[in-house]
Amino acid sequence: MWITEQWQKTSRPIQMALGWFLAIAPSLLFYLMPQSNWAFLLFMASLFVLYKLQAPPLAKGVLAAVLLFAVMPVVGIQNTYYLDVITQVGIYVSLAIGLNIVVGFAGLLNFGYVAFYAFGAYFYAIFATSQAGNFIPAAIAQFPLSGNWFWLFLLFGAALAGLLGLLLGFPVLRLRGDYLAVVTLGFAEIIRILFNNMDKPINITNGPKGLTPIQPPELFGIVLNAPIHFYFIVLVVVILTIIIAKRLDASRIGRAWAAIREDELAACAMGVPVVRMKLLAFVIGASFAGAMGVIFAAKQTFVDPSSFGFMESIGILCMVILGGMGSVSGAIMGAVAVVMLQLNILKEFSEYLGQLSAQGILNIPSQVDPAKYEKMIFGLILILTCIYRPQGILPAKRSLPAWFKRKQPNVISPKEDRPDVT
Repeated sequence: MWITEQWQKTSRPIQMALGWFLAIAPSLLFYLMPQSNWAFLLFMASLFVLYKLQAPPLAKGVLAAVLLFAVMPVVGIQNTYYLDVITQVGIYVSLAIGLNIVVGFAGLLNFGYVAFYAFGAYFYAIFATSQAGNFIPAAIAQFPLSGNWFWLFLLFGAALAGLLGLLLGFPVLRLRGDYLAVVTLGFAEIIRILFNNMDKPINITNGPKGLTPIQPPELFGIVLNAPIHFYFIVLVVVILTIIIAKRLDASRIGRAWAAIREDELAACAMGVPVVRMKLLAFVIGASFAGAMGVIFAAKQTFVDPSSFGFMESIGILCMVILGGMGSVSGAIMGAVAVVMLQLNILKEFSEYLGQLSAQGILNIPSQVDPAKYEKMIFGLILILTCIYRPQGILPAKRSLPAWFKRKQPNVISPKEDRPDVT
């Protein structure tokens, strides 16, 4: 509270100078210290500072492009671990935005979102390994397909996952609230069990053994199997996802979703095609997950049903709730916070405590290893968020569209002086 008051008392030029310093200095530190975990955490925090900075959007966009397309790749070549972490962050950012369209924009509680993610991953994995040869004659095609097909499967994975969302939506979207959540949860479990058991009588998914090795993508004859390659692929897809989600939110479709979310009966009375808009939300959200599933399969070179369990859906839903339902920026923030906590912060803290125990400085039993209490820590964070920040870290902000403002007549503000009428 004291820091906020002091910041508000500071003059605007000083605020701007300090903001630009906090946005740029961590990147230089990260460049000079590519092995430092603290430098990496400060680099990630500088992206949030840049987002909150009151500066021209063009200047912020240029600096963000420099940080993501220049600084991070250069440092990532020297330390691929951090490059892999931020790639995982990007994958879950896209998944969180897709689920946010369903849960945040349209207000549909979906516990089975991971099913579309799994569908995209298996769709590419079956054809990018020799598995497809079990049920497709060799006269039609030779398997595995080359990595050049990856880009086409990226589009096919999004389209077919959207079609799967459409087929799911038709029978269940007349349900609401907890009933819809239970049905979508059952759908996700059905998909996982199908992938786990479709190894007989015809071996399509190889059952619990999974599929490997999956062909990496290729472009102009170059095999893209390095961490830096997947970083750029994920980064481009995430940027496209953000643009699409923001454009949808600002469109008539986004306002229709908001009307359904706030009061479905009133929206229907005002002429909003409720069923059609719900189906559209399901289709678009599922498409994002399907496309990212294809990338996940190519990156991991191995998929099996255990990667797409119920807790995966819960984790993505936690990202949306933590960041702010209905907010694209909130979904990004929630995904970054959860993945960084899971893959970096808790892991590094556990290793640090282990080093102290090995050196005899502290006697820490293995039962209190922070990494073992990951789910409990996530639960506590969600509870605290619901109590003290129920709208999320970055809540949604909806403003009137520009065309609506232009059509409004000039009216006298209540604060303006008005002549007394006697």
